[in-house]
Amino acid sequence: MALPSLECMTPGFGQTANEPPPRRMLLISNNLGVLPKPFFPTQTGRDYELSPYLTELADFQNDFTVFSGLSHPDVEGGHSTENCFLTGARGPTRSGFRNTISLDQFAAEKLGQVTRFPTLNLGVNIDKANRSLSWTRDGVLLPAEDRASALFNKMFVQGDKAAVARELNRLNERGSILDTLLDDTRQFSQRLGSNDRTRLDQYFTSVREVEKRLHTAREWELRPKSATTESTPEDITDKKLFFQKFELMLSMARLAFESDSTRIVTLMVDAFATPSFTLHENQNTTDGYHNLSHHGQAEGKVKQLEDADRQQMSLLRSLLRELSEKKEDGDRLLDRTMILFGSNMGNSNTHDNTNLPVLLAGGGFQHGQHLAFSRENNKPLSNLFVSMLQRLGVEADQFSSSHGSLTGF
Repeated sequence: MALPSLECMTPGFGQTANEPPPRRMLLISNNLGVLPKPFFPTQTGRDYELSPYLTELADFQNDFTVFSGLSHPDVEGGHSTENCFLTGARGPTRSGFRNTISLDQFAAEKLGQVTRFPTLNLGVNIDKANRSLSWTRDGVLLPAEDRASALFNKMFVQGDKAAVARELNRLNERGSILDTLLDDTRQFSQRLGSNDRTRLDQYFTSVREVEKRLHTAREWELRPKSATTESTPEDITDKKLFFQKFELMLSMARLAFESDSTRIVTLMVDAFATPSFTLHENQNTTDGYHNLSHHGQAEGKVKQLEDADRQQMSLLRSLLRELSEKKEDGDRLLDRTMILFGSNMGNSNTHDNTNLPVLLAGGGFQHGQHLAFSRENNKPLSNLFVSMLQRLGVEADQFSSSHGSLTGF
């Protein structure tokens, strides 16, 4: 029998007086975005009137900031930009394009592994082989986890001694391979010129970083996993149950933060891969999500999209409420957790990748406003990413296409 989750059991709920409070971020993207007109407020500043969609979040108006006039420079090409939302990598439609490191992985590199999982990468209806919000420094896709049960077991179910031994053996095998590789390349390096030796030194540095991560992984494998009173969730496999799957993955992100299993979570909502889905009981959409997004102002399609967008705002409201009710060392968990909701698509109907719908909640920022920038000459979205990195505790003044942080909030 496991004990219930107690504050003394996890690092996140037992900070010492000399340690800074943990900061977290949840990064959410729907790769087909939302209808722009009902999303963006018509007024700016702190006394703005909530837009139709944002009225769903009225109870938390002082806990979020909505932005307009943000986008990634030279990241255009309609749906091809979906993997660039957290990277800002330029020219995704160009020949030979290679993605760059995503915001979550950049932050994890800088922070080090302070929790069992440096990051968790989740998905809803996601095409795991081709889409992800999370990318390595070399531009390699990190597959998203879309099974809640697998994620739950990963976070909370402690393996028996044999399972732990197998995992430790696997880590040791990786370490021995690295040792052999280093020995071989050191012998080879004696025959190289100065330029190649410099490149090899950079390679050695990367290998040493991997060794450090393996060492940290061994340490975490020997520690007991966090406890929870929650039951193992049942996976939702039917893609038509789009909102139920979205809600389930949001709840898994919340559990990850509450247990301090990780402090960085990404969640790609793959609307592009979502077929006709259930809007309400006994009511399905007339078409798949992608075809609906190319509505051409057809009244029936627009109405269904508005319904879907509002339901997503409602799910976001529920998450904000849960995080605001959870306390950590006397603070609301919401005040220590940044929640970014946005998309690579400014307008899916026209394949427009400018004026992206972006909303940032929580994290201790001075929220409660519509921060508007030029619709014709957008600010880099990566400026906001820099502000978020700094709030997370990362010493960075540049990321991707940014030219500083985003001022005004």
